[in-house]
Amino acid sequence: MKSSFSNIINSDTPVLVDFHADWCGPCKMLAPILKQVKDEMGNALKIVKIDVDKNQSLASTYQVKGVPTMLLFKNGKQVWRQSGVLQKNDIISVVRQHI
Repeated sequence: MKSSFSNIINSDTPVLVDFHADWCGPCKMLAPILKQVKDEMGNALKIVKIDVDKNQSLASTYQVKGVPTMLLFKNGKQVWRQSGVLQKNDIISVVRQHI
C-alpha cells in the first residue's frame, strides 16, 4: 500500500486522506460530509479513505492516533491535518487555500 499511497499523494491536485475505522461513530458521521465536499469540489480534489485497521503501518507512518483524522497533501507534502469531524464548509475552505 505504501508505494501506491505515495503515487496517490504526489499529485498537483490536492488529496484529502481520511484515516477512519469501521467501528468509529464519528467516522460514520464524516463519510456523508466528505461526499458533499467531493460533490462540490469535483475534480479539484481527490479524497482517499484509509482504514487504519487494515493499514496500520501507514497510519503509524503518519502518526494517526485517533480517528477520524484527515490529512491534506499537495505534491506529496502534507499541508494540513485535523482530527475529528468538521463540517463541509470548513473542509472546503481549508482545501481552497491549497489549490
